[in-house]
Amino acid sequence: MKSISIRKIQPGDNAAIAQVIRTVFEQEGYPRTGTAYADPQLDSLYETYQAPKSLYFVVEMEGRILGGGGIAPLDKGDTATCELQKMYFLPDVRGKGVGQQLIQQCLTAAVQFGYHHCYLETLPQMKAAQHVYHKMGFTYLDAPMGSTGHTSCPVWMIKSL
Repeated sequence: MKSISIRKIQPGDNAAIAQVIRTVFEQEGYPRTGTAYADPQLDSLYETYQAPKSLYFVVEMEGRILGGGGIAPLDKGDTATCELQKMYFLPDVRGKGVGQQLIQQCLTAAVQFGYHHCYLETLPQMKAAQHVYHKMGFTYLDAPMGSTGHTSCPVWMIKSL
């Protein structure tokens, strides 16, 4: 198997990771409004994740970015809760355990930042992702938290750290 690495986002990664996220939405037919696809910061993730208590990782194989994910404070949430954000992978790295590795790195950073809970929102169609989240200790919620603007993501999950 080719070597896959997970590393912190760098300034030159913005266009590649934005393209990965858009490609996943387009290939899978996911809604483009009310999701990460429409987020104004999608083309400037490096700058976005320089904010306090925020971190974004990219997944790279042979110099090509194939996915990513990060954490940041939950918008209009309590200060003890972060949000797992913009976690998407191209088919080349799905099903290889990379998602679990990336989530673990995000959760480790969340604990170091002093968070007590990690929240996420996802699409109902993302069954494989939900399976991984559940395996990593996330449980379902009956209502959303914070104010993410992701109105097309009606699946909410949380994990105590």
